[in-house]
Amino acid sequence: MATTNAPTHVIAHLSDTHFLQGRAKLYGTVDTDSTLARALLQLERSEIRPNALVFTGDLTDLGETDAYRRIRALVEPAAERMGAELVWVMGNHDVRGRMWVELLDQAASDDPVDRVFDLDGLRLIALDTSVPGFHHGELGSGQLEWLREELRAPAAHGTLIALHHPPIPTTLPLMPILELQEQELFADVIRGTDVRGILGGHLHYSTTSLFAGIPISVAAATCYTMDLSAGPDQLSGVGGGQSFTLVHVYPEQVVHSIMPIGDYGVINSFPTDVVRRIEALSPAEQRDAFSRHAPRAG
Repeated sequence: MATTNAPTHVIAHLSDTHFLQGRAKLYGTVDTDSTLARALLQLERSEIRPNALVFTGDLTDLGETDAYRRIRALVEPAAERMGAELVWVMGNHDVRGRMWVELLDQAASDDPVDRVFDLDGLRLIALDTSVPGFHHGELGSGQLEWLREELRAPAAHGTLIALHHPPIPTTLPLMPILELQEQELFADVIRGTDVRGILGGHLHYSTTSLFAGIPISVAAATCYTMDLSAGPDQLSGVGGGQSFTLVHVYPEQVVHSIMPIGDYGVINSFPTDVVRRIEALSPAEQRDAFSRHAPRAG
């Protein structure tokens, strides 16, 4: 039998939903609810059963109570059907007090929304980089010390950190003003630990990098995305390119795959029975059946 490529864990990473009260359209144009509903439908239809759905911040645009209740009503049943842990992360557009109450069923508080999850041996840390009243990101000394203590003992399958403001350069104008501040302090805490990846949002486009030797993956927004080709000194959001990311965790690797949101016409496919028949073959037979070039005419 062929060796399996099954990961130990799968995470669905979504970001920047920006819901508004009363299902109002963002900027009068973007139907935030429909795009997220479509993303969840695609995920369920795939029959992928993620260990967790992770939303890396800016769940709402203005922190309104109704917006939190509506996104919870949409996402929570889907997470339950998929058997997935639901992880909400604070963003700069969110409000801590309403996050604690409306999404986490806790008393209202101004405390950072920092939490730890055990996903069958994979530790996931939701880290609150928000600064009340501002759009840039910070991690307080208390948060950093808390994180240092959490990371002191390694987890069986390592650790992923989910935060809103990714410590990653961007070429977009003005956006560096809104990035995570004093990044070197964060780097000092996570460098040399069992952290295997950082999941971020905030930028409204998909990108990857390294930070303190650790891979970072930023998920594009489900509401609208930034046009990196808009030209010099242009900060332009567009109604296309929305996506989410699938994070496949293997013993020695973490793989991040971008999933565009939308229904597209099929131009080529292999029927299920053909796929299963080839998968049941030995490695040598698989190569002969699927890797060998078909005979060419002429």
